Amino acid sequence: MKLSPEIQTILMHSEAKVLATVADNDVNVVPVSSIKIVDGKIWLVNYFFEKTIANIIKNPKVALTFWIGLRGYQIKANVNYVTDGVDFNAAVNWITEIHPNRLVRGLLVLDVTAIFDISIHNKRI
Repeated sequence: MKLSPEIQTILMHSEAKVLATVADNDVNVVPVSSIKIVDGKIWLVNYFFEKTIANIIKNPKVALTFWIGLRGYQIKANVNYVTDGVDFNAAVNWITEIHPNRLVRGLLVLDVTAIFDISIHNKRI
C-alpha cells in the first residue's frame, strides 16, 4: 500500500509517533524517533526496544500512529526485523551521520497493509 505525499509529510514531521505491538495478550506501546521512508517502506531504528522486539518475533504485525495537531494517521503493517545485511548497514550509516553516539541494535522495516485517518476534523466533538 502506497503512502500519499500528505501522509509522508505528516509522518516525517509529526509531533509524536507511537508503535504498538502485541503477543501473548501483552500489548506494548512505545515512542519512536528515528524514522525514514525507503522504497515505500517505513524504517524504524531499534536503540532500546526489548519488549517490542520480543512481541514482533512472536507476531510480526504492528500499528504506527502519528499526528500533527488534530491531523493524524494510524498505519498497520507487517514488519521484518533485520540485524544485518544491506538495509541494516544503510540504517547504521544514516544514524551514524545524525546521532554518532547511538548504537543501532536493529532495523524494523514496515510494509504497510492499511491506513486509517484519525484526524479530529473527520469526527464530531
